[in-house]
Amino acid sequence: MAFLDGHYVVALDGTGSCSSKTMHCASCRHKEHRHGSITSYHQMLGAAILPPDYRAVMPLMPAPIVKQDGTQQNAGERNAAQRFITKRRQDHPHRKVIITADALSSQAPHIETLHDYGCHSLRGVKAGEHASLFQQVQAAEEAGGVTYSERHDRAAGLVHRFRLVHDMPLKGSRADVRVTFIAYWEIGQDKEQHFSWVTDLRGSTRNASKLMRGGRARWKIAHETCNTLKNPGDNFAHTYGHGEQHLSVVFALLLLLAFLVDQTQQFCCALFQAVWAKLGSKRLWWERMRSLCYTDELASRRPLLEALLYGWQRLKPICAIDASSSQALLLRFSRQNQMIGHRCGEGVPQARLGVLFQETPGLLCLRKHR
Repeated sequence: MAFLDGHYVVALDGTGSCSSKTMHCASCRHKEHRHGSITSYHQMLGAAILPPDYRAVMPLMPAPIVKQDGTQQNAGERNAAQRFITKRRQDHPHRKVIITADALSSQAPHIETLHDYGCHSLRGVKAGEHASLFQQVQAAEEAGGVTYSERHDRAAGLVHRFRLVHDMPLKGSRADVRVTFIAYWEIGQDKEQHFSWVTDLRGSTRNASKLMRGGRARWKIAHETCNTLKNPGDNFAHTYGHGEQHLSVVFALLLLLAFLVDQTQQFCCALFQAVWAKLGSKRLWWERMRSLCYTDELASRRPLLEALLYGWQRLKPICAIDASSSQALLLRFSRQNQMIGHRCGEGVPQARLGVLFQETPGLLCLRKHR
């Protein structure tokens, strides 16, 4: 999962975990609506390792954003980010990371905090929010201080174009914070996309493509992490319980732990990867899994994945029938399921599915023996 020279890309992004108009606690943040009602809500700063070449992400321990962090969104996320970076440094002092975030956090205090704790940064910038930076880039381009690079991907029909400017001041008022500016264009036959980042790493034509992939991987913290937890059924933003102190945060952490198990299997489990390749989508995956959990008793996750991959056959019920009655009376009904395994070309021996008849006083028992 290491990305560039042993560094890991870690993305930060704020997200809401629960909200309520009736329940609140001392850590709640509050939003007052036009009609006078007040919504109490909890937020946290999510973090995840984002390998650019993998679809999975590895969520890290988030930092709750509490009322004491300030009422403004940027101030709350900045204070939570400082707590997260401090804790990360204590837990993993030798792990090299590149922190990536959106354009709102591309401010001098953020970058200085990262430098203080031995982290590098790769953050998006926009012309409307960093006007002085883009003016400096335009001046450098007119003076011939810009490095250009272009690469053609004929298989995908794309042109990748880069523009790099070194040693640029992040803001006119903070000329002491110097960054490398990277602009990127992805040009296709029908569509053109443009992105810009700043980083404290030394950019060049040799590593510009890698830095671009690291910067574009930031969307995974929103789509592959936050949206996945909120939309396909995990209901991350649902208020499972508020409590008086930290109950809502505990519930959010439990959901993140379950998501971590899922993502770990997606990275490491060949059976998990085979099921995903067969079904094609996570939504269909969860629907099939949910249906099996509703109707069948499974001892562990492995038979569940095998059922999704190889198939699942429900055998006919075992019945004991009162043969002396003019009308058959169903006395006993039990379901037994048998996995149909095709691993290594082997199936279940048919002898195991044989049928025996046994007469008992007043009963004719039909049972399947294994």
